Amino acid sequence: MATNPYFKQGVRSEQQLYEDIIIEALKFYGQDVFYLPREVINKDKVFLDDVPSRFGDAYKIEMYIENTDGFDGEGDLFTKFGVEIRDQATFVVAKKRWTQLVGSNLATANFRPREGDLIYLELSQSLFQIMKVETETPFYQVKDLPTFRLMCELFEYNDEDFDTSIEDIDSIELDGSYQYRLTMDSGQGYILGETVSQAFATGGGVLGTEAYTINGEVTRWSDSDKILQLAHVGANDGKFHEPTTTQFVTGNTSNAKATPTGVVELQEIVNDAQNKTFDDFESDFLDFSESNPFGDMS
Repeated sequence: MATNPYFKQGVRSEQQLYEDIIIEALKFYGQDVFYLPREVINKDKVFLDDVPSRFGDAYKIEMYIENTDGFDGEGDLFTKFGVEIRDQATFVVAKKRWTQLVGSNLATANFRPREGDLIYLELSQSLFQIMKVETETPFYQVKDLPTFRLMCELFEYNDEDFDTSIEDIDSIELDGSYQYRLTMDSGQGYILGETVSQAFATGGGVLGTEAYTINGEVTRWSDSDKILQLAHVGANDGKFHEPTTTQFVTGNTSNAKATPTGVVELQEIVNDAQNKTFDDFESDFLDFSESNPFGDMS
């Protein structure tokens, strides 16, 4: 038997009403988040991976967190390699609002959120990476799909570049990136966020076919103590090189120019960084007062 011809589910006016109700509910019960689209800088054509990612924009939008009892996932794991936090969350966003506030501003005019993009949750000051986008839940209510469900995992920083002009987000780069601190002999006017270069020549000493350049992004510059701090340092020949005290460091935007008198690595990861965490945790986890803490006494 065919469906009743006097009742129709795909009436556009009803779909719009349903969509407006969902948007209103998300504004009532949701949270303000920032959506950060991932910018592909240099795609690996073999493994289809984007190693040096950049996040230059952040769009504020309301989303609903489906997790009511806390974040999903495996929680905090204590392993021999350190502490891993594997929180997961599911965000719901209205398609119409995402298109208005995010999608229409992207150069590629994406019709939906993308896997790999980030969501910054102000509530917990956490950054989540989108792992999967579900487009058919709930399933065709009034023959419409008005929401996206974003399945996300806690983001692990891996030398990405954050230039969103939002301090809480950009500080993730400053706290987590591998950096160098250069003490300069003179100079003034380096600009925060600009790229600086240090050119070298190998072989015969003539800058030419055997030359390479080290580039880095300025994360701190102080005129008073002449301290220049750099992140994302790398050479254009694909080999590992470090800044030295033998060549000028030139600002590509400011044209500031000075020579380092000292170069120090600012790698904050040390071998005993989590000892205190494990010491506090093991007192409630294992009883080392017995000869066999993992089984019965023999």
